[in-house]
Amino acid sequence: MNIIQSNIAKLPTKYGKFKIKAYKDGSQEHLAIMSQDFELIDAPYVRIHSECLTGDTLGSLKCDCQNQLDLSLKFISEQGGLVIYHRQEGRNIGLVNKINAYALQDLGRNTIEANLELGFKEDERDYSIVGYIFEDLGIKTLKLITNNPKKLDYVKSLGVEIKERIPAITKINKYNEGYISTKKEQMGHMF
Repeated sequence: MNIIQSNIAKLPTKYGKFKIKAYKDGSQEHLAIMSQDFELIDAPYVRIHSECLTGDTLGSLKCDCQNQLDLSLKFISEQGGLVIYHRQEGRNIGLVNKINAYALQDLGRNTIEANLELGFKEDERDYSIVGYIFEDLGIKTLKLITNNPKKLDYVKSLGVEIKERIPAITKINKYNEGYISTKKEQMGHMF
């Protein structure tokens, strides 16, 4: 891996004061958003948050992404830890294809069926940058904030000890209930 890293900078936000570092892997740039006391925590709370421009930025109600990001940033601000902003839009199919998947969902497909119909796997994400960030930041033990069993499996495959899994539970609405039930029933997400 040929990774370019930024320096660490201060990032005051509406959630609290953080430190931030960027990592560039090819054309993708990822973020490590750390609580101010991050280096002092033996087993930090960690959220690997997959980018969702439509949810995180535009407030789409079709998913639970913005709610999970808000929950995680508030939690990390109060409890200490790290949010990795993993920039692989639409489970790594890109924004154009994600919007095409939305159009198929408008016709009745679920999120998995739409990805498959577009010629992708249900999940195209590559988590190798996460392993690089863990190594760079010295993370050997953590408390993982996730509902996704693939993220749990990936972290375990790195030899990183997971002391606890904290579910990222957010409110369901009429626009995302099908999406959330697909993640639970077909992708094994734990709520």
